Amino acid sequence: MIRYTVRPERVEQSVELLRAVYADLERLRPSGLRYDTFRLDDSGGFLALIESEGDPVEAPHHRLPSFQRYRAALSEICTEQPGVTHLDEVGSYRSEWR
Repeated sequence: MIRYTVRPERVEQSVELLRAVYADLERLRPSGLRYDTFRLDDSGGFLALIESEGDPVEAPHHRLPSFQRYRAALSEICTEQPGVTHLDEVGSYRSEWR
């Protein structure tokens, strides 16, 4: 899980950059990757849930130019830089994340 906050005036830029990433993912359909991003409470907060096979650093979306552009932009548009939290499932009900 990755959580971060972008400046209010940069939210739309963040969303547009993310749309480009998801368009590339839809076009390329890399295997072994689940990737979802949510905007929190109509604010500048974002939460990304990522599951990939193998080393997370080698996840397929990291190689996309659109993702690299998004990642580079975060350093200047964030008020809270991305923080990674590793999740260990305790239980689940009807989740596709299993």
